Amino acid sequence: MRFTRAMALIAMFVATASALALPAIRSEFTKRYKSPSAGAQAKAGCALCHVGNTLKRNAYGADLEKALKASGSSRVTAAVFAKIEKLDSDRDGTKNGVECTKGTLPGDPKSK
Repeated sequence: MRFTRAMALIAMFVATASALALPAIRSEFTKRYKSPSAGAQAKAGCALCHVGNTLKRNAYGADLEKALKASGSSRVTAAVFAKIEKLDSDRDGTKNGVECTKGTLPGDPKSK
């Protein structure tokens, strides 16, 4: 019984920690790129970095994760975003930094 309760508490903690990650990353993204509150990026929500509403990352999210790991930090900062601005994660011909500033989706090749 104790083991089951402990596992349930751990699962709740992990789920809560995952859910809290988005607001911090979104806040840092919005500060850096001044993204509008009613554009493609706002509508995308988690899909800015993830495939739909899954935990799987799209190309931009994968590049962001690599840059975060390379930084040695556990927090996405403006410096981490800057590391991938010159990349074209979704290979649509537009660099991530340009897409982020324009309000389009750097992980979606149909959004330029």
